[in-house]
Amino acid sequence: MISLRRHLITLPPAIGLAHLAGVGLAPAHAQPALPPEGQGYRRVAKPVRHDTPEGKIDVVEFFWYGCPHCNRFEPVLKRWAAQLPDDVVFRQVHVPFGERKHQQLHYTLVAMGVQERIGPSVFRALHEERRRLDSDDEIVAWAAAQGLDQKAFTDQFKSFGVRTAMTRGTREMNDYGVDGVPMIGVAGKYLTAPSMAGSSQAALDLVDKMIANERVAARQR
Repeated sequence: MISLRRHLITLPPAIGLAHLAGVGLAPAHAQPALPPEGQGYRRVAKPVRHDTPEGKIDVVEFFWYGCPHCNRFEPVLKRWAAQLPDDVVFRQVHVPFGERKHQQLHYTLVAMGVQERIGPSVFRALHEERRRLDSDDEIVAWAAAQGLDQKAFTDQFKSFGVRTAMTRGTREMNDYGVDGVPMIGVAGKYLTAPSMAGSSQAALDLVDKMIANERVAARQR
């Protein structure tokens, strides 16, 4: 995990093996036991508000395109997320990690409805092709090379809607108390990460249990 406080000075060991299992459904009368707080996760001091519809469980990954650990975690996370049941809403929040151009690029792709398709190419450009993508001109030219309409991309890139999404994402990061990436927030209550849990699999196992707990709690309300 890259620490937002260290700004690329210290990099912990690479994340572990992929967790490919789907979310197990717990019986309605039982909640999967989470380990004591501090063992792989922490509770958020004040519940974080989100826009996920009533009856849905919110899961959010905080990430940064420039983070090598996020780059390695991304395909693992996407395979896991593809198996989530319908009552779970998975989304991604790009953090402003000493720069905002990558955050701006992310929310532009989201606004255009192409983030799922183009997002992996952003990681590849940064980590394999060693592109910087840190100026408006370079980002617009790169987006056009991916087949995106240059005017449509530029309009979204400079739009009020994208700036608003950036502000909201930054606020949610702060509300969760995110201090590194990648991290995963669940239901506005919990925060875990491969670096906290010990591996990708351990972190996603914890998320599975958090989701199951929220599902059971909702049935009991």
